[in-house]
Amino acid sequence: MRLPYRNKKVTLWVLFGIIVITMFLFKFTELRPTCLFKVESTNDGPSQMFRLEKHVTDNNNRVYAYYRGMPLIFIGGVPRSGTTLMRAMLDAHPDVRCGQETRVIPRILQLRSHWLKSEKESLRLQEAGITKEVMNSAIAQFCLEIIAQHGEPAPRLCNKDPLTLKMGSYVIELFPNAKFLFMVRDGRATVHSIISRKVTITGFDLASYRQCMEKWNHAIELMHEQCRDIGKDRCMMVYYEQLVLHPEEWMRNILKFLDVPWNEAVLHHEQFINKPNGVPLSKVERSSDQVIKPVNLEALSKWVGHIPGDVVRDMADIAPMLSVLGYDPYANPPDYAKSQPNVMGK
Repeated sequence: MRLPYRNKKVTLWVLFGIIVITMFLFKFTELRPTCLFKVESTNDGPSQMFRLEKHVTDNNNRVYAYYRGMPLIFIGGVPRSGTTLMRAMLDAHPDVRCGQETRVIPRILQLRSHWLKSEKESLRLQEAGITKEVMNSAIAQFCLEIIAQHGEPAPRLCNKDPLTLKMGSYVIELFPNAKFLFMVRDGRATVHSIISRKVTITGFDLASYRQCMEKWNHAIELMHEQCRDIGKDRCMMVYYEQLVLHPEEWMRNILKFLDVPWNEAVLHHEQFINKPNGVPLSKVERSSDQVIKPVNLEALSKWVGHIPGDVVRDMADIAPMLSVLGYDPYANPPDYAKSQPNVMGK
């Protein structure tokens, strides 16, 4: 049946309108090609579906892409081990942005861990069609969106949520080109700082040095295992004491490990505090009042004389990870300049 000329004309205009609207949506909305999915093959398993890169734009209209395959930087360690100092030094670099702790990333990773540990929840997820690949994709996109959007755009994005390293192997599974900086500090100094500054950490009894040392030992052992499993090419141990004693030497090694070009700014982070594209500080993070200062040696031995005698006596048994990491559990104070001769850079 032939359509009247008027109807043909209307039909053509409708088709033209649909084409224009479709082109508009692809160009200006989430339907544009840069947000569609693609399938990538992996060497270790079946093909996986990844969302293509998304973008953020800075004040100078420079566009930065973010995607699962980008070389993200993660800073981990037991709280009060120098993680804030490390991220402040990196934030001073013009190509890197870490920003404040998000706090939500380790929580979403822990939630996923709880789901998998429960047979009932795991079964429910399977029956609902939520496979491992679906879960990984959702969690990765959530984490990536938080990392990319919670601060200013930059060529290299970094996340400093210290406890994320406890699930480091899974993080590398989500972001295969990411790298970890594992901040290590003498557990006695870490625990003294936690207790004296009243830093609330789940499971730590701030009224007991002995219990806190035991908790530190458990946490650092888990992180040490994770770093070892990830491998030296993806996880670098950074000793807080050596970083403050030899900041330029260590920062050169760290930037080389991260494939970030050297920049003198990382040695003067205090000059970039709360400045545009500098080092943003949070009013609620306990370390903010300390990183406003240049790198200094003040905190190295503040713990000496504050730990109860019975805990000092039993230190080797309470915290065997001290010896594993190269610290002398009986040295009060230790000579950090001469310690850890065999473990530097591991």
